[in-house]
Amino acid sequence: MAEFEVATGTTEVPDGGDGRGRLAAVRTAFEGLLQIRRLMNTDAADPGGVPAEWERRQPVRAVAIALEAAGVPPSAMDTEGHRTATGYCLGAAERPGVVRVEWLGPPGSGAGYAAEDALRNCAAVLRRLGWEALEYRGPRRHRYLEVEPPPAGPPRR
Repeated sequence: MAEFEVATGTTEVPDGGDGRGRLAAVRTAFEGLLQIRRLMNTDAADPGGVPAEWERRQPVRAVAIALEAAGVPPSAMDTEGHRTATGYCLGAAERPGVVRVEWLGPPGSGAGYAAEDALRNCAAVLRRLGWEALEYRGPRRHRYLEVEPPPAGPPRR
């Protein structure tokens, strides 16, 4: 079985056949993520409400699954490196285990104007799943989020 390819917004949107095929694959990946939480977070008050160890080791992948499953569109680029769609774009931040979330689109798409509301929506989606999300502004007031799991609790005994 092939591994599910996440949409990070840095390449073409992964093919899932028709649009329904991609939606089904995303839904299955998200249900798997929640099942991992239920199985691995047995010491948490709400096992589904905090990222599991698997997510902590692969935060970009986990954040991508969560956002796409919530209906947030990924950005995309063609094979020549031109942005072709407006949406979230994920990458590793400077600190290990932290994901940088940007809202990007093709030139003239208005993505910069939509970034504030779009990133707030991304943050809300991720916070409901137990991630910490803080908004920052970079050069030229470019908005982005830094997303990370909360500090791990005490080790199991």
